[in-house]
Amino acid sequence: MSGFVGILVSDPWLHNQFTQVELRSLKSHFTSMRRESGKLTVSDLAPRMGRSKVVGDQNLTTEERAALIQSFHPNLNDEVDFEFYLRIYLKLQAHVNAIIGSGAKNSSAFLKAATTTLLHTISDSEKSSYVAHINNYLSGDEFLNKYLPINPSSNDLFEVVKDGVLLCKLINVAVPGTIDERAINTKSMLNPWERNENHTLCLNSAKAIGCTVVNIGTQDIIEGRRHLVLGVISQIIKIQLLADLNLKKTPQLVELVDDSKDVEELMSLPPDKILLRWMNFQLRKTEYKKTVTNFSSDVKDAEAYTNLLNVLAPEHKSPSKLAAKNPFERAKNVLEHADRMGCRRYLTAKDIVEGSPNLNLAFVAHIFQHRNGLSTKTKQISFLADDTQISREEKAFRFWINSFDSSMYINNVFEDLRDGWILLQTLDKVSPGIVNWKIASKPPIKLPFKKVENCNQVVKLGKQLKFSLVNIAGNDIVQGNKKLILAYLWQLMRYNILQLLKNLRSHSNGKEITDVDILEWANAKVRKNGSQTRMFSFRDKSLSDGIFFLELLSSVQPRAVNWSLVTNGVTDEEKKMNATYVISIARKMGCSIFLLPEDITEVNQKMILTLTASIMHWTLKEPLQLIKPTGSPDSHNGSGSLLDDSTSDSSLE
Repeated sequence: MSGFVGILVSDPWLHNQFTQVELRSLKSHFTSMRRESGKLTVSDLAPRMGRSKVVGDQNLTTEERAALIQSFHPNLNDEVDFEFYLRIYLKLQAHVNAIIGSGAKNSSAFLKAATTTLLHTISDSEKSSYVAHINNYLSGDEFLNKYLPINPSSNDLFEVVKDGVLLCKLINVAVPGTIDERAINTKSMLNPWERNENHTLCLNSAKAIGCTVVNIGTQDIIEGRRHLVLGVISQIIKIQLLADLNLKKTPQLVELVDDSKDVEELMSLPPDKILLRWMNFQLRKTEYKKTVTNFSSDVKDAEAYTNLLNVLAPEHKSPSKLAAKNPFERAKNVLEHADRMGCRRYLTAKDIVEGSPNLNLAFVAHIFQHRNGLSTKTKQISFLADDTQISREEKAFRFWINSFDSSMYINNVFEDLRDGWILLQTLDKVSPGIVNWKIASKPPIKLPFKKVENCNQVVKLGKQLKFSLVNIAGNDIVQGNKKLILAYLWQLMRYNILQLLKNLRSHSNGKEITDVDILEWANAKVRKNGSQTRMFSFRDKSLSDGIFFLELLSSVQPRAVNWSLVTNGVTDEEKKMNATYVISIARKMGCSIFLLPEDITEVNQKMILTLTASIMHWTLKEPLQLIKPTGSPDSHNGSGSLLDDSTSDSSLE
């Protein structure tokens, strides 16, 4: 328990219901209420709580709030302390949650899991489903076999995740090869530093595969904050289940559209929207006349599921049960049908009729993985040829933007930035105050010229920041010109990195940081560590074996690299192993990076620069790293980013 929060809340259970940020916010509100009269009684709570935007029970009137508080604690003259206030707050939130129910509009979404909300109720059904998923996919893991299977009806999951190994392994199940398992600390007894390293590696890797982990730190996982742990797990599992929902993995999806223009639209959709389109495509083959628009209210009656499974696996339908009139009975029949198909459930009949969006999405995604019903003959679409370089850069920039703030979440750089709004938000993050919001239009934007106005300001601000934008106009962004958008984003990311480095050096000489400065810094570090390895530029082909970066990491954190695990980097396979190890070690130390091993082995100049700058940034922020192990309580907690960390007073050596 951290010192500050421990002073505020002595009850461990109560402490675990909130993040530290939320406790501070609620403490401030509590103090403000009590300041009005010097003390706070139960009778004061209802009217005073209603005045604060911090308190998320705005669905209640003051009278309703007062009646509920009195039912919780009839003696209205009792004085209220902070812990009593927190308990009343939680009860009110639980009541509101029960009223709202689990409809799609108000439920947490997989990809935007509740990480900042003050409403911390968790679904036992979701927890049980995620535990079953973990038990199934990690059952053969040598390290985890002493913990698995986890009892889904207990809270053992939140204990098992505390050493960080399970979450790292789960990320590798979702996106194989993301984490080099040689970098995971897997001793039977981990000290606090090693545990913190695992969680830093986990959170930075989660961001790198597309999870939103804003406001989640390593301490939250170490302390087993249930809503935050489930938020991360749910996102990882969703990424795994939706991995095939794209034209690269499943080219047969072109069956869902009629022409090339529609294919372009399909390619721009997020995976869950493609899944809905696939479901409706199959339902049109049946007598079902409705369109399913969500994984909650539209599937509650189980009729869509009944028709979907009948068309996908008619050999397993049970004619005697087709006439079920009760939604619950119909839902039970659906699950029995899925069992006969060999599909894992992920949910119960109760979850279907209550419209649990996360579990329904998981159920449909698994059905798609198991049997999608699409033709084995793929239509040939000429422009579907994959440009690997563009695809890789698009992903890196997308995840970089998403690392700033969950409200800016995007699914596709080339589509989601076309109205200019998120680009303006990103510019404001990178250079606060630069955007003139008075002339900006917020989505949804119906008038095309308003999008052009937004994008014109984006280009104007880029020129103000001295970006090279020859022959780039706002309309190029509106039209989704891929190369020009990537060129702009690269310069924006590079500017952000250089500004952060300049801020960290502000107490040295304050001069502008250049690419040459970063290059010289890296070479000086490696040379000072006794190595003759050197990089001559960020496109130096000798960097492909990864050795230089391992030398650099070792120079700034001597215990970071286990040299017995490093290969000679001669063959392509050895180079890739070293590159994977470099990325995992950097993330384990606290560097937030978005490159792939191929970016190192192929020496992608842009990504090599971001990697080197990230290591430099971490070093300047960690003046004690040479005498304290990585992950010590005084070091970086892993919840920040190279691109969104606050500045430091550290100076250059």
